[in-house]
Amino acid sequence: MNRNFIFSIVLSVFFLNAVSLKAQTVQKEKQPLVSILKALSVTYNISFSYTDKTIKDKTANTPNKNLSIKALLEFLKNETLLDFELLDNRFVVIRSKKKTQNEFKIQNLNEVIVNNYLTTGITKLNDGAITIRPEAFGILPGLIEPDVLQTIQAIPGIQSTDETVSNINVRGGTHDQNLLLWDGIKMYQSGHFFGLISAFNPYTTKQIKVYKNGTSAKYGDGISSVIDMRLPNDIDNKFKAGLGFNLINADGYIKVPLSKKIELQLSTRRSITDLINTSTYDQYFKRIFQDSDFSKGKSNNNSITQNESFYFYDIAVKFLYDISKKDKLRFHFLNVNNRLNYEEQSTINDVDEALNSKLSQQNLAFGVTYVRDWNEKLSTTAQIYVTNYDLDATNFDVLNNQRLIQENEVFDGSVKLNVNYQATNQFKINTGYQFTEVGISNLEDVNNPVFRSFVKNVIRSHAAYAETGFLSNNAKTKLTIGGRLNFIEKFNMLFAEPRLSFSQRFLNHFRFEVLGEFKSQTTTQIIDLQNDFLGIEKRRWVLSNNNKEVIINDNQVIHPIPVLKSKQFSAGLHFNKNKLLISAETYIKKVDGITTRSQGFQNQYLFINSTGSYNIKGVDVLINKQFNKIISGWLSYSYSKNNYIFNHLNEGKKFPNNADITHAFTFAGTYTNNNIKFASGLNWHTGIPHTQPANNTNPEDHLIVYASPNSTRLNNYLRVDCSATYAFNLSNTAKATIGASIWNLLNKKNTINKYYILDENNNVNPVENISLGITPNISFRVHF
Repeated sequence: MNRNFIFSIVLSVFFLNAVSLKAQTVQKEKQPLVSILKALSVTYNISFSYTDKTIKDKTANTPNKNLSIKALLEFLKNETLLDFELLDNRFVVIRSKKKTQNEFKIQNLNEVIVNNYLTTGITKLNDGAITIRPEAFGILPGLIEPDVLQTIQAIPGIQSTDETVSNINVRGGTHDQNLLLWDGIKMYQSGHFFGLISAFNPYTTKQIKVYKNGTSAKYGDGISSVIDMRLPNDIDNKFKAGLGFNLINADGYIKVPLSKKIELQLSTRRSITDLINTSTYDQYFKRIFQDSDFSKGKSNNNSITQNESFYFYDIAVKFLYDISKKDKLRFHFLNVNNRLNYEEQSTINDVDEALNSKLSQQNLAFGVTYVRDWNEKLSTTAQIYVTNYDLDATNFDVLNNQRLIQENEVFDGSVKLNVNYQATNQFKINTGYQFTEVGISNLEDVNNPVFRSFVKNVIRSHAAYAETGFLSNNAKTKLTIGGRLNFIEKFNMLFAEPRLSFSQRFLNHFRFEVLGEFKSQTTTQIIDLQNDFLGIEKRRWVLSNNNKEVIINDNQVIHPIPVLKSKQFSAGLHFNKNKLLISAETYIKKVDGITTRSQGFQNQYLFINSTGSYNIKGVDVLINKQFNKIISGWLSYSYSKNNYIFNHLNEGKKFPNNADITHAFTFAGTYTNNNIKFASGLNWHTGIPHTQPANNTNPEDHLIVYASPNSTRLNNYLRVDCSATYAFNLSNTAKATIGASIWNLLNKKNTINKYYILDENNNVNPVENISLGITPNISFRVHF
C-alpha cells in the first residue's frame, strides 16, 4: 500500500474527529463546486440548476454525508457565498447573492431528472434530451474511450444494424435521417475507417445532446434524431492538454489561454494503420472491405496482386474571443478525412499492367458565431457556416481495361439567428430565423465504353421558428410548445412543423412525459449500385426534386425524390428513487417520401425506383440500478414493428423494413473503485429481414426469382463486450490512463447482411456479410 494512500486515511480520520457536527469536512483541500454538486446529486437524489457563470471558479469543502438537505444547503451557502434555494424536495436553484433571480436564465428550464443514466457523464433532461459529457464519462462495455457515436448506441431505441457509426438507426430510421451538428454546423460525414470509428474527437467535445423526439423548434432536418455536439464555449483561463494512442490511431489536444479574453482549442488525430499492422486493424479491415471491389479483386484467380495504403485523420480548431463582457466571438474549423489507395498489378497476354485505384472522403467545415448578451433577460446568437463534403473514387478494372470515376459533393451554407428571452423565472421565449443553401453534385465518368454524367441541384430554404417554455415554481411541470415555418424557394413550398415537449412529476418519484414533432428534410442518401465507390461507401447524397421525374441530356432520367416528412408522438413514464430508475416509453412514427434507392434493397427491388413510406410502433424500456457508488447495472429492452408501404410494390401491401429489429435486449454492468473502472455487457437482438430466392428459380432464366420481400430473417445477433481502465498520477500536473477492451468476446460470427448472386453457371449463391470478430484494443493517455 503506497504512502500517499495511508496518509490520506490518517488525514481523513483526523478531520472527522476535529470538526463540529454543523459543518463537517472530510478533505483539507477545497474541491471544485461542480464536482461536489455531481456527487451530491447522486447521494441525495436532487437536481441542481445553475448557469455555468454562477459556479465558475467556485470551490468548497466536501460536506459530511450525514447532513440533512436543509443543513447541506446552509453549509454550501457558507462555503460559496451563493444562494441555494430548495423549490421542492428535489429541485435546487443556485444563484448569486449579488444579483436578482433573473441572473439564472434558460438553463433552469432544463432540469436534470436522471443522473448517471447508464453510466457517469450521461444524464436525462426533462425536455426529453439525453446529454453526454465526455469529460465526466465513466465506462461502457467494449469502449475504452468515449466515442461519441458508439456511446449513443447504448441508449434504448438507438442501434446500428451493421455495427457502424455511419449507419445509426434511431427508431427505425436510416442514418441520413439523423441531423449531426458539430458546434452548430451540419455534418455529412460521421465516421472514420468508413464507419467503424466516430469522426469527432471526444476529448475536445464538452457536451452531446441526443433527441429522439420532441426536439426544439430551432432544429431543422433530422427526421429521426438530432445529435448536437458542442465544444467548450467559455474562456476559463485554464491550460489543458492530452496525448493518447490505441491500436488504430494516435491523437492530441490542447486548450490554451492566449490572454484573459482569448483562447485556442486544437485537436488532431491520425491513424497508425499505414505505419503498423495490429490485430485490431486486421479485424476492422476484414469487416469493412469484406464485400467490396477491393476484396473481390484479392480473391479472384487472375494473378492480380494488390498493395494497399489506408489512413485517416481529423483536425479541429476553435478560437474564442471575448470582445467584452456582453460580446463573444467564436471561430470553428473541422477537417475529417479518409483515404484509401491500392495498386493492382497483373500480367495479361504477357503484358504487365499496374493501375492505381483510390477512394477519398472528406468533410470540411468552417463557421463564425457571435453572441450578444443584451441584458440579464435577452441574448442573441448569430452564426454563419459553410460545410463541404466530397466523396471521390477512381476504380480501375485491369482485366476489362476500364476506368470509372465517381464523385459526390455537397456544399452547404447557412445563416442562423437565434433570440433567447427569459421573461420570468418560469417563462422563456426562443425565436429565430435560418437561411440555408445546399448544392449537391454527382459525377460519373467511364472510359470504356465512353459515358459521362454530371448532375447538380441546388435548394434554398428559409425557416422561421418560435417556441415558449414554462417551468412551474415547484419544478414539477415543464412545458415547451412551438413550431417551425419552412419555405422552399425552388418548389414554392410552405409548410409548418409543430413541436411539443411536456413533462410532469407526481408523487415525488414519478414523471410522465409526452413528446411530439413534425419534421422534414430535403437531403437524403441513395444507392445506385451496390459496387458504387468501390463498394465501400456506397451511399451518395442527393437533393429532393419534389417528387418529379426529370429527363436531362441523352435521355438520362432523374427519378422522383420527394421532400422527406415525418410525424412522431411518444409518451413515457419514469420512476426514480433510491438510485433505481425504471423508464418506459411508447412511440409511433410515420415517415413519408422515402425511395427504394435510399433503403438499400438487394432483392427484387434492387433496380426498381419507387417512393413510399414506413410506419413504426415501439416501446423502449430501461431498468437502471446503482447499488452503491461502486457497482451499477442496467437492463434495456426495445420492441418495435417497422413496415414499408410502397403503393407500386408488393401489390401495395406492407412488408418489413430493412432496418426492422423486432426485439433488442441489453444487459450490462459497471464497477468503479477509485481509479479502476470495469464494464461488461451483452447485446442481443433479432435478425434483420431479408429476402430468399423462391423455390422455382431456374438457372436457365439467368435471373433470380425471389420470395415475398423481407419474409424471412437472419439469425439472431449476439455480442458480449468488456472493457477496463486504470488511472494514475504521473506527477502533480499529469495524469495517465491505460485501458483495454474486447469487442465480441465470444467471437460470435453474426451475419449482418445476406443477399444472393448468380455465378458463372447461373446458379444462385448466397453472400453473407459477417460482423466484427473478437477485436481487442488497448489505449494509453496522458492528461495535463
